[in-house]
Amino acid sequence: MPAPKKPQVPGLIKGLGVTLNTMAQTIKPKKLGGGAATVQYPHEKEAPPIRARGVIALREDNCTACMLCARSCPDWCIYIEGHKELAPPRRAGGAPRKVNKLDRFDIDYALCMYCGICVEVCPFDALFWSPEYEYSEPKIADLLHDKSKLGEWMETVPEAPALEAGAEKKKGK
Repeated sequence: MPAPKKPQVPGLIKGLGVTLNTMAQTIKPKKLGGGAATVQYPHEKEAPPIRARGVIALREDNCTACMLCARSCPDWCIYIEGHKELAPPRRAGGAPRKVNKLDRFDIDYALCMYCGICVEVCPFDALFWSPEYEYSEPKIADLLHDKSKLGEWMETVPEAPALEAGAEKKKGK
């Protein structure tokens, strides 16, 4: 014969006590030193943390249309088109070289899951996280941002933190 179950009442009462205590602390008026733990968003805005993932910004000059970001994106929300142009040789007497030029760079934020793989995989520092998070649109089709819109987000990208003591800068920077 199995042993009778002990009633769960003491644990339940203890849990409700913690809940009520927390509620009492968050409901206190601000003048008494308490304050709501919730920010009333449209009226009050919190500054996002420095490394917040808001929207992805594009530095178009750095993009070589290598398509690493588009190939590594698990959602396939990055669309890139480019063409090759002849550029002058790097050295006198050298052959002209072919370089990729960017024609189209779009990110569909309706599909993006903000994983950041595209930012991490870009070898040319063309993609950055911007802390902007207010970019809702009335139509879902407007969440497809083109290279000009992505370039506008570059204005909100914070400066890179200073290097640690003993760290070396990359060549050319």
